[in-house]
Amino acid sequence: MPWVNLCALMGFLCFNHLKAQFFEVFDASKMDITGAQMVLVMKLSSFGWSYQDGQLLISDPKKFNSNLNTYQKSRAVTNHPTFLSFVSYAFFFPALVTGPAFDYADYEKFIMTDLFEDVPQSKRPGRRRKRKIPRSGRIAAKKVVGGLFWAALWMVLKPRLNVDMLLSQSFVTDHSFLYRIFFLWILGFVHRLKYYAVWSIAEGGCILVGIGYNGYDKKKDKFYWNRVQNIDIFAFETGQNCHACLEAWNQNTNKWLKNYVYLRTVTKRDPKTGKLRPGFISTFITFLTSAFWHGTMPGYYLTFVVGSVLQATGKIYRRNFRPMFITADESIVSPYKPLYDIVCYLVTQLAFGYTVQPFVILEFKKSLQAWSTVYFYIHIGSIITLLVFDGPYKKKVIELCAKYHYVAAKIPETPEIPVKPTVVEQIARVPVTRLEKPEDGSASVSADEGSIPDYDDQEELHDDAVPALGIPELDKFKEDFDEFRIEKDLPEWFNEDGSSKEAMIRAFEELREDARSMLHNTTSSKPEKKD
Repeated sequence: MPWVNLCALMGFLCFNHLKAQFFEVFDASKMDITGAQMVLVMKLSSFGWSYQDGQLLISDPKKFNSNLNTYQKSRAVTNHPTFLSFVSYAFFFPALVTGPAFDYADYEKFIMTDLFEDVPQSKRPGRRRKRKIPRSGRIAAKKVVGGLFWAALWMVLKPRLNVDMLLSQSFVTDHSFLYRIFFLWILGFVHRLKYYAVWSIAEGGCILVGIGYNGYDKKKDKFYWNRVQNIDIFAFETGQNCHACLEAWNQNTNKWLKNYVYLRTVTKRDPKTGKLRPGFISTFITFLTSAFWHGTMPGYYLTFVVGSVLQATGKIYRRNFRPMFITADESIVSPYKPLYDIVCYLVTQLAFGYTVQPFVILEFKKSLQAWSTVYFYIHIGSIITLLVFDGPYKKKVIELCAKYHYVAAKIPETPEIPVKPTVVEQIARVPVTRLEKPEDGSASVSADEGSIPDYDDQEELHDDAVPALGIPELDKFKEDFDEFRIEKDLPEWFNEDGSSKEAMIRAFEELREDARSMLHNTTSSKPEKKD
């Protein structure tokens, strides 16, 4: 049923996208309802999955623990809410128009004030300390003032830096190539300002009412208010690679795509680690969902395709050039590492300034016209990179780069002399089952299999296997497709759990036996020579 729910929501959203695209004339004075509808799609579809997870917890706790990650388990809904509770969640005013979207479990904890159980008594406001929600006015005001600043900056820069200037005939003739590529960078920043403004103000509203609360750190004596954070402006504007920037952008959409689309299509697990093994189908469905969720205009798809290529090329450069300046364990750092960081920052930001223009222009011809002003230099650079590092001379180029890599010094391991532990030490080593953050971020340890973990950590987003915003890396997408094609054409090479090593060995053994049998039959069927 959650898939039916998601398809129905996406179908209605796509209908409104197409209606606005083909049957309505753009009017800046009118509000487009698809923005609020996009937020509702995330909320209502995530609720469908959370309620199914809650029913799974009741019916089969073991399957609940094994099939879901920590985030999904902590958002499970065991009891269906009342109509009033559900409608108040769907139309929660501070996040109605622009988001952020959040799970029903978070909203219920907020309404019932269970979200603030960890607030120390001394930190609660009021004379009698009965109010559970800690004071958040200063943090909320900071977010709102920041949002107003971004809005004011957008209003100042928009008349001076806009798409009309980019598409004008004099833009190419009057300005140098270097000016034009930096103009795209600054123009991309201007495009982002309106998102910074509305997301910051909306987050401030959520913090003010209390749903933005995300825990209290006793050691640092600090409250965290980033539960519904949608944008990390500093991380995006200082990002040195595409993946880091995409993770900092529209974070709640990233969580939704990961936990309620991407991981829901994965059925196979790694036999060694037990982790879910995503493949081509998962990546492709997530990409389509993200693309149609944003809209049906061609500009969105142009941006997504180029973004996929950029992630692949960025990964190539990082894998082959970063070890020239720093080792993986950071034990050796080149004096030229700051220069490498500056180059990575400039290339990443220039590439984003180039890539996002169709996302704003939306029309196909005008998007190509915008890219043509800088001669499609990102496209050309990406193609050259892929040809050099993934072409016929791939091995030689990689070996050449590897000659200049720093190699971390290997520290010899000192063998430990086994000492028989005392009785007290043996008792102390008995593990105490408690709820804590798992090392792999995929499953939690709970004393009761039928319990919902109370754990919230956005670090689960930082998973290279999950495509940020549904935009897959080109090389990873190709690998997944090749594996999918082989698995479909040669099912005997794969086990039921998706592992291929043992199945392939078994298939080759059977092939060898068949060859021996054939050879034996051929030899035995030869006519004997007559004297």
